[in-house]
Amino acid sequence: MSLEAPPALLLQADIWKMIQGSPMTLAVMGILFCFSIYSWTVIFSKWQSLRHAGKTNVRFLRAFRKAPGLEAVMVATEQYRPCPLVAVFDFGYEEVERQVRGKAKLTNRTAVERALQLGVSEEVARMERNMPWLATTASVCPFIGLLGTVLGIIQAFLDLSQQGSTSLRTVGPGIAEALIATAVGLMAAIPAAVFYNILGSRIREIGTRMDDFALEFLNMAERSFGE
Repeated sequence: MSLEAPPALLLQADIWKMIQGSPMTLAVMGILFCFSIYSWTVIFSKWQSLRHAGKTNVRFLRAFRKAPGLEAVMVATEQYRPCPLVAVFDFGYEEVERQVRGKAKLTNRTAVERALQLGVSEEVARMERNMPWLATTASVCPFIGLLGTVLGIIQAFLDLSQQGSTSLRTVGPGIAEALIATAVGLMAAIPAAVFYNILGSRIREIGTRMDDFALEFLNMAERSFGE
């Protein structure tokens, strides 16, 4: 009794055979796979780092609100690194320390605000690093796949003209091979677009939390070193 392979396995074998058959398709696939692999690397890295940042932000903010003053917070910051709010705190605390070193009070609230804003900007820029790659993958990969499809269809019709046959059986495999490039391009672009929006929203949320923290820092600084 003969056993036939399942249709799914036959389909996978046919697709793999078509991909192997054309250097043009292999080149396009290689480019798309490079885009996809690096995009998933960025996605997993950002997801993990933003998740950790959110957890440490919550713990540090809880400790900050319980602290009697900035000096007590400064002592406790080491156990919360790396943390976006700690980085913002460092910027603000350095400016406060510079002002109170001589007169034991705040002399320029605007300078503290600017220092805190610099800290927020630095942290947002750090979190957004490599995010443009996801946007590039989402926008470029469909066109790379489409280019591979167009070139593949052109080659299929050139082969058809040389063989002198007009049957679908002759031209079908070439067109199917060409369409695989578009499918792979979309498979690379869709996750990049989805996670670009998800991660971008998370970064904006953390940025808002840092802006709010800057106001809390100013309040504590004025309570500790105000006139």
